[in-house]
Amino acid sequence: MSLLSVVQMNSQDDIETNFIVIESLIQQSKAAGAELIVFPENFICFAGGKQRETAQQFESIQQRLEKLAHQYQIWLVAGTLPCPFRPDGSTIQDGRVRTVSLCISPEGTKARYDKIHLFDVQVADAVGGYQESQFFEPGTDVVIAKTPFGNIGLMVCYDLRFPELALTLRHQGANILTAPSAFTYTTGQMHWQLLLQARAMDSQCTVLGAAQQGWHGQKRQTWGHTGATNSRGQVLDIVHTEGTALITVPFDLVEQEKIRESMPLMQHRKLINY
Repeated sequence: MSLLSVVQMNSQDDIETNFIVIESLIQQSKAAGAELIVFPENFICFAGGKQRETAQQFESIQQRLEKLAHQYQIWLVAGTLPCPFRPDGSTIQDGRVRTVSLCISPEGTKARYDKIHLFDVQVADAVGGYQESQFFEPGTDVVIAKTPFGNIGLMVCYDLRFPELALTLRHQGANILTAPSAFTYTTGQMHWQLLLQARAMDSQCTVLGAAQQGWHGQKRQTWGHTGATNSRGQVLDIVHTEGTALITVPFDLVEQEKIRESMPLMQHRKLINY
């Protein structure tokens, strides 16, 4: 059995202040005996107008996170970072960046996932309209990170609404799905916990949803409620407090296999044109 930590943060626009919180959470996670810690979306810098500026620091931030993973001998799912180049190294020429989630081991970066589904929606909150595709280029590749405690399928926030991605990750061998997120207060209140449970139930994977919580500037408010669900879709733990928090939950590959064998959903799937 392994222990996995999931973080809740209220990140702001100061990178150094956020890094102080990040290291403190890693220390707490390590003290709890966890092998993995998952951070939320925009955990390094939560500021819409600073994405391109932050993206220029992508490699130096990545190196700092790798040093922390090595120092504390822990795996990180490094929330999301804005990145000015694609996985093949080519620079994005139109001024946009990519939303990147890194899986980092104590020895270095093991996987990079670029967010596929972009949040272009109207929400009944102070922001009103969200148009991620104006500032971000979507990724195209499904990514699995292999770890000593199980295979991690990497997702980000809005990806949770698309069961096909979770099922594809399961088909490719995922045991755990990570979802660094910054759900709006409005949509999170309606759907966040439901989506964590639904994707776990669909895929029979443990789902780790790391969330931003609180106000980020005067208009942007996030829902929080960092949570973890098991392979049956049951809630293992969920945060009901405001601000920074950490939960640590058990994960057992043997128990997961028993769940999958008792209800073999992947074998029973039939793709039919109704």
